[in-house]
Amino acid sequence: MKIGVVGTGANGSCIAADLTQAGLDVSLIDQWPEHVETMRQSGLTVVMPEETINTKVKAYHLCDVCTFNEKFDVIFIVVKAYDTKWVSTLIEPYLKEDGLMIGLQNCMTAEIINEVVGAKRNLAAVVELSSEIFKPGQVKRNTPPSGSWFGVGSLTADMDNRIPEILELLKYSGKVAHTENILSAKWMKLIVNAMTMGPRSILGLRAVEAMNVDGMRELALKIGEEALLIGQKMGFRPEPIFGLKQKDIEQSNRLLELLLDKIINDVGPHARDAVLQDHLKGRLSEVDLINGLIWEEGKKHGIDCKYNKRVCEITDKIQKKLISPSPMNSEELVS
Repeated sequence: MKIGVVGTGANGSCIAADLTQAGLDVSLIDQWPEHVETMRQSGLTVVMPEETINTKVKAYHLCDVCTFNEKFDVIFIVVKAYDTKWVSTLIEPYLKEDGLMIGLQNCMTAEIINEVVGAKRNLAAVVELSSEIFKPGQVKRNTPPSGSWFGVGSLTADMDNRIPEILELLKYSGKVAHTENILSAKWMKLIVNAMTMGPRSILGLRAVEAMNVDGMRELALKIGEEALLIGQKMGFRPEPIFGLKQKDIEQSNRLLELLLDKIINDVGPHARDAVLQDHLKGRLSEVDLINGLIWEEGKKHGIDCKYNKRVCEITDKIQKKLISPSPMNSEELVS
């Protein structure tokens, strides 16, 4: 089996290293030239809480794709959500006719990939994996495989029989589960991201530090309430993620708090969100596709999602370099 991992930033590198360590034939394809060259020369180093592993990998620049003469059985898309359409379109000709393309990403990207490759070559996934990358060839992984989780599902029932193939691969990188309602599950993950990544990153703080700021937990829950309501309007229902069971969410009258506490506990106190990493690197973040999506969908349903709107507006100032991520932003954020 030939596997392609397109987008070997923090999470993509972790997953690709795990699959390679398992003895699978994995090609790592990335846009960052220095990262690719470092991996070619020195391997890929993943630093985890209990151990550091260096893996010899097959790394390719994105422009190398045109030299490929064999097609992939499975392609994992692990780029930023806003790059999903063009990246999946670029790599689609190198996917076998009976191959599978799966997005291991934040945001609601499953249907975008489905449009590119067709329903017969697409599954979708929800990912719980926290990692950081600032140096080429080296990743800090906050959640090792024992603390990572993947939920995989299909957009059409006739593809359910292909799910075990992907679970068999992803088990090398974390715990796995067949997720019955994958789009609802992805919205649940989007709710968690909306409550955490954008707001915390505005303060420039790590996970637990940010949530200890006065008013932040209350703000996170208000953001989640808006997102949960909009999801219901869109036809999504509460779905267990992150290893939770159906009974966990059915028996809780504090669903948002359950999810918030679960992710904080799982990623640990020192993790830096992907959005904060983007701010520190001067990159575009996914906030517009998370909090922004909730805000836009709220407009369609006549609902004022003012807390998600606030996160988008302050994030926009950071991206335009009008302000910097800082605890000093807390007054504007939680007011």
